[in-house]
Parts: sequence; structure tokens; C-alpha cells
Amino acid sequence: MLMKAKEIMNPNVVKVKGSATISEAVQLMRDNNIRCLIVDRRREDDAYGIITETDIVKQVAAYGKDPQQMRVYEVMTKPCVVVNPDLGVEYVARLFSQLNIHHAPVIQKELLGLISTSDILRKGDFVEKPKEKILAEEIQNAIAKARDVCKNQGDTSAECAVAWDVVEELQAEASHQKAEKIYHQQ
Repeated sequence: MLMKAKEIMNPNVVKVKGSATISEAVQLMRDNNIRCLIVDRRREDDAYGIITETDIVKQVAAYGKDPQQMRVYEVMTKPCVVVNPDLGVEYVARLFSQLNIHHAPVIQKELLGLISTSDILRKGDFVEKPKEKILAEEIQNAIAKARDVCKNQGDTSAECAVAWDVVEELQAEASHQKAEKIYHQQ
């Protein structure tokens, strides 16, 4: 089973108002030893935003702008990419890679936590349980089960067909994994 975002996210989210100064945001980051802040919504139907240390360095520090005069809303990203708590960690990693981001709030109706590349690296199980290896085992198990079902239910039974469909779905996922690997090596 794939590890889920909710299993590795940090539930302690530090928020900041969009109207706060960059100085206040930097102080919050320093005080909490964190690299980003979630920008709180102005009202319930509003989107969350995010401000990262990279945003501040690139847009404020690099240009010598006054962090006591600039506001969070001038630098933040809003709306920001959000992650569903039930999303597999592998897919969170792929999303981060494709969008070149390092943090995202975990939201399902409400803000539940924050997930980062550091969480994936430190708390994820991709080293112990590489998906490629697990898929190969699942395919072998599904083939054995399909053979057993077809032997007991008959080669033309609906159960037999369903069992082989499971094998095909797993093989398709494995092929997709290999294609992704080849694509990213180019």
C-alpha cells in the first residue's frame, strides 16, 4: 500500500496574514525554524496562499527592497497548489517535481497540514518499499491468483476475466513507471 500524504505531513502549520510585512513573515520563519508560511484566507470561500524563503530571497533580498514596507501579499503565491491528504506520497513527489515546488498545504475542506520535500525524504518509505519492486511482486501474486481463479471457476468465467484484468492493470502501471523513468533519463 502506498504511503499517503496525511501520514507524513506536518500538522503544525504556521500561518500569516497577507497584510503582514515581510519582516514579520521572516521573523515567524526564524522563530519556528521553517521555510514557508501558509497565507491565511480572508474569508471561508477564499483560497490559501503560500510564501517561501525562496520567494523572499528572490523578490525582496535580491533587490534590496525594504522588508518592513513590503507586504506578504506582494510576494506570495495565491492560490497555491494543494494536496489531498489521501494522495500517495509518490504522486506528491511527482507533483512537486513537475511543478518545481517544495511545499504544499494538505487540504480537505480545511487546512490539515503542510507537506514538503523534506517530509518525503525523511518520513517517506520509498527507500524501504520502492514502487517498482512492490509492483513486480503484486503482478506475480495477481498472475498466481488469476490462474487459480480460472482453474476453479473455468477459463470462460467472468471471475477469470476479472482476475486477468487486474493483472493487466498492474502491468500497465509497471509499464508507465518504466516509461516515466526512460523519459526522465533523456
